[in-house]
Amino acid sequence: MYINFTFPKYGVRYIAINDYFDTIDPNSVDNDMAGIKNWFNEFFAKDTSRKIRAVNKAKGERGEPLTVHAPYGYVKDEKDKAKWLVDEEAAQVVKHIFDLCMEGRGPMQIAKALREERILTPTAYKHRQGRRTPNQANADPYYWNTNTVVHILERREYTGCTVNFKTYSNSIWDKKQRETPLEKQAVFYGTHPAIIEQEVFDKVQEIRQQRHRRTRTGKSSLFSGLVYCADCGAKMRYATTSYYEKRQDHFVCANYRSNTGTCSAHFIRAVVLEEMVLLHMETVIAYVTRYEAHFRSVMEKRLKLSTGEAIRVRRKKLGQDEKRLAELDRLFMRLYEDNVSGKVSDQRFALMSAAYEDEQESLKAEVQTLQKEIEAQERQLENFDQFIQRVHKYTDLRELTPYALRELVKAIYIEAPDKSSGKRQGIRIAYDLVGFIPLEELTKEETA
Repeated sequence: MYINFTFPKYGVRYIAINDYFDTIDPNSVDNDMAGIKNWFNEFFAKDTSRKIRAVNKAKGERGEPLTVHAPYGYVKDEKDKAKWLVDEEAAQVVKHIFDLCMEGRGPMQIAKALREERILTPTAYKHRQGRRTPNQANADPYYWNTNTVVHILERREYTGCTVNFKTYSNSIWDKKQRETPLEKQAVFYGTHPAIIEQEVFDKVQEIRQQRHRRTRTGKSSLFSGLVYCADCGAKMRYATTSYYEKRQDHFVCANYRSNTGTCSAHFIRAVVLEEMVLLHMETVIAYVTRYEAHFRSVMEKRLKLSTGEAIRVRRKKLGQDEKRLAELDRLFMRLYEDNVSGKVSDQRFALMSAAYEDEQESLKAEVQTLQKEIEAQERQLENFDQFIQRVHKYTDLRELTPYALRELVKAIYIEAPDKSSGKRQGIRIAYDLVGFIPLEELTKEETA
């Protein structure tokens, strides 16, 4: 059975009703044109949606950006709408936002700084440029919202890549957009000029995982989120009051509670910590700059030994997990066959299969984690070259700045003072990308 429908845009369409009777109520079709039209409207909407999805999927898989509007900081190329060009004025604001984050400021603090600097919001800026935007302009064109700052800081497109399929909807009737897991998104690198370097973007994401709370006095420290107790590994809390002078601000172990906590009194004044960290960084920078060849050879050897052992252990565990996953598949098939044949009851089958499935899910998650850790370990030598490049940027470092600190340092560990010997408490610094640098050992080898 065929029904002829005519549409001005699409011409005549012939639809085989018999092919779709399983999706409709036959009673509403027989002698009822309204029922047929309702059914066809639904079918046509689904058919159109399916075709649009297919076209978008093909475009997305080719690396063409699926977003209608170019992100703030870019404009579409007039000659090729699929390409983005850098909007220099807006790009400077994007860089400024990332710089502020690198200095340790959170999204709320960044938004406040932008408002004080009287910088137009992305929506207000596009309106001023005469460009279309789906967002409504705020009454105050300089009022930056915290969510806007977060969105900019998390947008990977600023590194020069195109990211497609970031959201999805279940059907044409469900308008809710859901976020696609990162591993299922399609990323195409080098599709347009980068505004933010990849390593800066990665560092910002790492910084944003740390919590930077201001104290009630409104003070904050450039070391917030970086200082840890060398004994228990807990974060060191920044302590200050409006009654303190600056030299009295200090860090104390979060697990110390006047003899009731689980750790001893790890305490260091903020000004002392700043002096020690600056001295350590200056020494590292001077040594790497002067003896780069020796520094490179020693550190590469250490990295190869440490990463080689770590990779070996993880690969062994990965092999065990994959072997167990394959074994679980076989056990599940055997259990299913025993249930069909009657050897295993339905209740027993449900109980055992649920246990197998739980174990499989746990192992799959562990396998993914191990694979990521192995990849990270294998990138260690590449990271070493990046670290040396960063060091060369700070050969004239004379003052500790938040940007320099967070670009070079990953964590600072405060050791407990040795009261018996009267030795001043020490610090250990884990540098970003390379970890701990044995300065004393390197110096002895160089002078030997």
